[in-house]
Amino acid sequence: MARIKGAFSARKKHKKILKLAKGFRGARSKQYRTAKQSVMRAMAAAYAGRKQTKREYRRLWITRINAAARQNGLSYSRFMSGLKQAGININRKMLAEMAVNNGAAFSQLAQKVK
Repeated sequence: MARIKGAFSARKKHKKILKLAKGFRGARSKQYRTAKQSVMRAMAAAYAGRKQTKREYRRLWITRINAAARQNGLSYSRFMSGLKQAGININRKMLAEMAVNNGAAFSQLAQKVK
């Protein structure tokens, strides 16, 4: 049986990494070894960034709900526990949306919670 050399698959692998490294500065976009390290690091940072975005949005929603709740004479924790006790299931994203765009509806919720 004939021997198969690795040139084709190696070139394919290198091209894939170098394509991902396009736009990187200097050797990071030209040389395979440095490009591979840079791409691996960039992928890890992108993965972490996607998780971080979710955390930051949740913090923003909580801040907005807290500000609106305090305008209605409640703290955030009292407001959330009151919602739970009243059996009202609205997620934080929607509550924050109500707090910013529909203050009257949020005030009605706050009255039910009180």
